[in-house]
Amino acid sequence: MTHIISKFLASVRFVIVSLVIALANVSIALGEPISSGVGNSLQNPLQFNGIAEFIAGALKVLVMVALPIISLFIVYAGFMFVSAQGNTEKLAAARNNFFYVVIGAILILGAWVIATLIGGTVTQLTR
Repeated sequence: MTHIISKFLASVRFVIVSLVIALANVSIALGEPISSGVGNSLQNPLQFNGIAEFIAGALKVLVMVALPIISLFIVYAGFMFVSAQGNTEKLAAARNNFFYVVIGAILILGAWVIATLIGGTVTQLTR
């Protein structure tokens, strides 16, 4: 059980570090155009006008990718329940698998909902 928790924490750390690096790159891309003297300038290649819009867009993509994967894992957990055939150890493994799938879905969808609510609130406050 502690091995699963340590793997989960390692993956959370990886996601946080990746987001920090990505946000640093976005903030550089959203800066003023840099002229090279020949008339070329650095343009914003993103369709987002701010960090909040970028985070909302990234979470939307994450949800769009994660929903089919979550669906597959729910089906797999159901298959584990059926194939357990009353074996208590296999039922416990299936129950744990289903529990972790539901927790992951709640975390992903919850992050998207919270980011959407915060983005809407910030948009209303800045008008």
